[in-house]
Amino acid sequence: MANGTIKTYNPKQIVASWGSHIIGGWADDSFITIEASGEGITKKVGCDGEIVRSISPDNTYKVKFSLLQTSSSNTYFNQMANVDRESGEGMQPLTIKDLKGTLLFSTEAAWIIKKPSITRGKSDSNREWEFDTGDATLDE
Repeated sequence: MANGTIKTYNPKQIVASWGSHIIGGWADDSFITIEASGEGITKKVGCDGEIVRSISPDNTYKVKFSLLQTSSSNTYFNQMANVDRESGEGMQPLTIKDLKGTLLFSTEAAWIIKKPSITRGKSDSNREWEFDTGDATLDE
């Protein structure tokens, strides 16, 4: 027997919630994207070769959820996008956890950037919702 560890990934074990809503009805392929908004650590090299690193204080993220056309989360997101545009009360905590792995993403403030495009055709289509966040933590 090899000295390796066997691990299992199961997309059904990914749990995401926005406020009190448990997000579901995931698309059939990639369904969550988490991308840092800041520049991370950048460098600048002077004419004499001296190097300076700058650490970005931006700890915000862009999170995308890809859902099936029939997902009830589309209805909830649509309602909350309307609430936010009307009252500015559409910010809620966002948590994403892989119950079989180590991924944990959380923020106290996430909001929908804008409503996604709606496509209709011969078969169903996915709908991608984009969120911006306040300061967040990402452990993997």
